[in-house]
Amino acid sequence: MTFLSKSAITCGLILSCASAQQQSDFYTREEIPLPAGEVMELGSIALMPGHKVAVTTRRGDLWICSGAYESDLSKVTWQKFAEGLHEPFGMFWKDGWLYLTQRPEVTRLKDSDGDGRADLFETINSDWGINGNYHEYAFGSDPDKNGDIWAVLCLTGSFTAESPWRGWCVRITPDGQMIPTASGIRSPGGIGFNAEGDVFYTDNQGVWNGSSSLKWLKPGSFQGNPSGNVFYPDAPNMGPRPADPVDKSRILAERKRIPEFVPPAVILPHAKVGHSPTAIVADTTGGKFGPWDKQLYVGEQTKSEVQRVSLEKVNGIYQGAVFHFLSGFQAGIVPMRQADDGTLFVGGTNRGWASSGTKPFTFERVRWNGKTPFEILAMGAKKDGFELTFTEPVDPATAGSPESYSMDAWTYIYQAEYGSPEVDQATPKITSAEVLEGGRKVRLTIEGLVQGHVHHLSAGGVRSAAGGKLWHPEAWYTLNEIPD
Repeated sequence: MTFLSKSAITCGLILSCASAQQQSDFYTREEIPLPAGEVMELGSIALMPGHKVAVTTRRGDLWICSGAYESDLSKVTWQKFAEGLHEPFGMFWKDGWLYLTQRPEVTRLKDSDGDGRADLFETINSDWGINGNYHEYAFGSDPDKNGDIWAVLCLTGSFTAESPWRGWCVRITPDGQMIPTASGIRSPGGIGFNAEGDVFYTDNQGVWNGSSSLKWLKPGSFQGNPSGNVFYPDAPNMGPRPADPVDKSRILAERKRIPEFVPPAVILPHAKVGHSPTAIVADTTGGKFGPWDKQLYVGEQTKSEVQRVSLEKVNGIYQGAVFHFLSGFQAGIVPMRQADDGTLFVGGTNRGWASSGTKPFTFERVRWNGKTPFEILAMGAKKDGFELTFTEPVDPATAGSPESYSMDAWTYIYQAEYGSPEVDQATPKITSAEVLEGGRKVRLTIEGLVQGHVHHLSAGGVRSAAGGKLWHPEAWYTLNEIPD
């Protein structure tokens, strides 16, 4: 081989490597130093005035961090604000108070004498039950437009309802009333709002959950797990108890039987997308974290990742696509919080759960550097296919070829057994790909869409107008409804 040909090959490899997108090209992930000697298994994060950040630990401490926004993280300082709490999973700051959703109650606390420690603790509501079971978690939201806090209450052991209101979503009003709001919860990992103010939670794979998913907490709805439905007699505002689902059925079939049943908005296929979804954050920063305006970020405990979700509403039901997004976090993600400047704060804990991140606990932040990756920005359903929106113009030759894409589809057994294999497989055929709007969109015409199925799209053959590959070429769309 001549020197010239060797050089050409070497140059080609260098150019190939240089064109491959990686996370560090767009986002900077940094670990925020933690107080020495403390066990900081984070359960919730709240943003406070003066660029202070409050965090709670699963062992019941509440700390306030100063310097978490600064460029020099070596100057971060911590002050313990409270202790003796009961595993808070949900916290926010409002009008001088920190509000917490703990296992047994919603609480607020403040420092009334200015010494830097909480000295005033008030119980807002404690109308649900706990019995000491390790799995009776309670995840709480920020206040909604009415000031209500939404809480999702994990089943006892994630299987049964042995304490009042386990397996339910409840709202706590500002005056301390508890309103039963939705049933059918199994094992939540987080709760949050979309940009429009609707409430969602993440539920983990298990009984009556073939795979983990992002679910819409429509008031009055049944979310799919019947174990907690024994409490319907105590919830007259909810109407009669829904019919029990038929074991080993399908979600689409049971939706037709059970009017109250709201299907998962986005299924997160087990092992392909994640194992244990957690926090939900809506990007309302107006482009300060990239082009994902109003999309959702979903934490992932087992794989120590953040996934990205684009939602739409079809025939009154939420559905949409999930994409891989950020990875490399040093522990399993549980809480997340996004600041107005775009900074994404991420808390990690591995106690009781294994994760790809190997540290027992972490506090990290992620910032966008202003460079936009070539990605599928959104995926929307059409009556005969899907429309893809890209973050930059595509190459018409590759994006306009059906051979650049592939698709398969499946669903899950809706059953009382734990989880489910992928079943009822289908292979929808992509018959055409039309490039639209100056290369920003592609309309895929598809034969064989299947209502109720997850549709897995691979767009590995698509290139940008500049010749680049997609950072993440896959999407998983939950097709609850096919548009008219």
